[in-house]
Amino acid sequence: MISYIISRIMTRLSLKSIRNSKIDKKAKLIGKVSVINSQIGRYTYISNNSAVINTEIGSFCSIASGCSIGGASHPSDWMSTSPVFHSGRNVFMKNFSSHPFNPYKKSIIGNDVWLGLRVFVKAGVKIGDGAIIGMGSIVTKDVPPYEIWAGNPARKISDRFDNETKEKLLALNWWELDEKNLKELAKSANDVNKLLHETENSK
Repeated sequence: MISYIISRIMTRLSLKSIRNSKIDKKAKLIGKVSVINSQIGRYTYISNNSAVINTEIGSFCSIASGCSIGGASHPSDWMSTSPVFHSGRNVFMKNFSSHPFNPYKKSIIGNDVWLGLRVFVKAGVKIGDGAIIGMGSIVTKDVPPYEIWAGNPARKISDRFDNETKEKLLALNWWELDEKNLKELAKSANDVNKLLHETENSK
């Protein structure tokens, strides 16, 4: 029985691949998740079969299964897109030339972002605070805060709130509050207008 439990623990540990990354102790990686050269904030979870490369992810994000964020890019205006024609190590361990090229553009995922099932985010893209990306979307350009995008390529579907409400939520920066203040704020989490009214009156 003990050997079975140890085997199960080792199997679960081997599912995660984390390299050169900073992950908040209150973040959660669920199942088989790969995180490379990245940073993940508190209360953000990343679900099974997802990969995060060279990305900064804020707090309170919900990232569903099968998502891919970041990764390598290739030169599209050179003779070849192959990595053997630019500087740096590559899978072939061979370089025919050493022209400078940075294949890893940094991606930024803000706070309170929700990525649906099997969302792909191109390297170098920035997704603003409070944005929602629909399942199966391929995000190839920046997404402003509190907008809902979906499709292939992803495009704006709607706003989550009106402009005034968005500005007030962004100014509130609630994701930076300590847990005591968050618990108090959470009493009105299901009514944004009430929440903003109460926070304005408390100033």
